[in-house]
Amino acid sequence: MTTVDRWLLPDGVEELLPAQAAHAEKLRRQLLDLYSSWGYDLVMPPLLEFTDSLLIGLGADVDLLTFKVTDQLSGRTMGIRADITPQVARMDAHSLRRDGPVRLCYAGSVLHTRPKSLLASRSPIQIGVEFYGDAGLASDSEVVLLMLETLRVAGLNGVTLDLGHVGIYRALVRVAQLSANDELELFDALQRKASSEINAVLQRAIREPQLRAWFDALIKLQGDAGILTSARTAFANAPAEVIAAIDELVAVAELVSARLPEVNLYFDLSELRGYHYHTGLVFAAFASGWGQAVANGGRYDHIGEVFGRARPATGFSTDLKALITLRTGSDDEPRGAILAPDNADSELWRSVQALRATGERVVYALPQQPIPADCDRQLVQRDGCWHAVALPPESFQ
Repeated sequence: MTTVDRWLLPDGVEELLPAQAAHAEKLRRQLLDLYSSWGYDLVMPPLLEFTDSLLIGLGADVDLLTFKVTDQLSGRTMGIRADITPQVARMDAHSLRRDGPVRLCYAGSVLHTRPKSLLASRSPIQIGVEFYGDAGLASDSEVVLLMLETLRVAGLNGVTLDLGHVGIYRALVRVAQLSANDELELFDALQRKASSEINAVLQRAIREPQLRAWFDALIKLQGDAGILTSARTAFANAPAEVIAAIDELVAVAELVSARLPEVNLYFDLSELRGYHYHTGLVFAAFASGWGQAVANGGRYDHIGEVFGRARPATGFSTDLKALITLRTGSDDEPRGAILAPDNADSELWRSVQALRATGERVVYALPQQPIPADCDRQLVQRDGCWHAVALPPESFQ
């Protein structure tokens, strides 16, 4: 590396300069306060852990995204976290070990070996919530509503909620008794929405006409809330798990429409995002003008098993960096600072500390140095007391 390019950062790794950092930190505090008001407790998992615990429960995708290092003390392999979800699951199952529902939230940097998508950062600031200990629709609904409230607080407009349910596909695959290769091929084709490949697998691997009809219907059930009515018709004689999954989608859709009518709803019953660890409802939020999901979540009831305590769970996460990039509202202009003179007076020091305690930004002047650009007031002494007064315009010339 030459002297000229020493300042370059790796592709997909960004820094936040003062204005961006201030906005990100303000939003982080707002969101964590929001989660606390809903009953979620903040946890702070470590930046790296042994891969034995860090990489279990979320499938091979997270393994590929994780930077790995060798612990110089133990010789064991550690990973720099690419997703905070398994860490929080470990804390719930092993560190906390509480009975009944547990609501946890978090915010922290993660690192990816490669971007998840074309526009994604490799160093997101992941923020989100996890709800453990309840397998019912109430916890799914709460997490979906909290995800949408997160985007509202972040200033995002024109949000579309994409809802799906991996339980439908799981039930049909179980009934079809596909071979491992056929299931893998069908799954891959569904992910890419490759209709011709999907039909080829169905014709080759499934002889039962009713089963083929169900899979064919699954592929086509994408669109607004009207597709749920179509789904009830298409799967009228399907396994009970399929009907139950459709009922869950209807219930969540009705709740969101009633409480947040401004949110657009979209349904994709063949959406298999996180299929290898999600077990039920899956959801994502899309913002106008952004080609990828800005927040993702879903139910993953088996993740606690690997830590010795199976717990039903649901949650969502988003990237704080993406939120401050996408927000449509204007941030409040930062309040100017107060310039304190280069003076050792003890009363001045007490006045400065009192102002700082109220949230004011006070900067001491330095000898022979220009006035900082953010100062719009100065402390002057009158009748033995220090007062903040506006800086005259000529001070900046």
